Amino acid sequence: MSPRFRFPLRLVCSFVLFLFGSAGVLAQPCTLKSDQLRDAPELRGFRLGMTFEQVKTRVPQVQFGHADEIGVTKTSINPLYDSRFDKAAFADIRTISFDFLDGRLTTLWIGYEGSFKWQSVPEFVDGISKALNVPASWSPKRGGQQLQCDGFTIFVSLIAQSPSIRLSDDAADETIATRREEAAAAAEARVSADKATKLYYPADCESAENIPTANRVVFKNKEEAEKAGYKLAKDCE
Repeated sequence: MSPRFRFPLRLVCSFVLFLFGSAGVLAQPCTLKSDQLRDAPELRGFRLGMTFEQVKTRVPQVQFGHADEIGVTKTSINPLYDSRFDKAAFADIRTISFDFLDGRLTTLWIGYEGSFKWQSVPEFVDGISKALNVPASWSPKRGGQQLQCDGFTIFVSLIAQSPSIRLSDDAADETIATRREEAAAAAEARVSADKATKLYYPADCESAENIPTANRVVFKNKEEAEKAGYKLAKDCE
């Protein structure tokens, strides 16, 4: 190769190495677990894994309902509109939503007001990354930005033209999805029966609607119904 091309070639190689090196820095994964996150004031003292009692201690005004059939309890507070809340403690906060699974906080969503200091998604991502001490290796998702860490996910987006953040426990999300599938399968297998006629009706049989309320009994599946002496209704064959 001619000497006059050697120097530019070295420059090109150095530039390529710089790009790959920069990409490696930018793509640094988030290896933190949720309990290792820094206590950022933007999250107002809430963390994944908190119990009902811990959240209640932080916000005495919060009310919890009963868990659904798969163990999920959902509630929310609205500091902006509720006069019971300390406006200074919840400045710039519109709504905070809590999802619990088996009594543990598994999803935390905070919606901020238009007066909050970070209004765009890029500005919020930059600010919250520094506040939580997480790497800036976010990826685009549904109009927002998402950061996958060790066992949990952080998602930032705009809701009603104002910023919001959601932290969710990945294992809990998988557990909820599995339980919902199991519940759906159980509901599909469930059969209704008429104790007067001793006939049973699968969930997809429209004739089940004709069973008098006083005569209706429910079995978890057709095997249980047949074991109890019931037979499949002819309308459902």
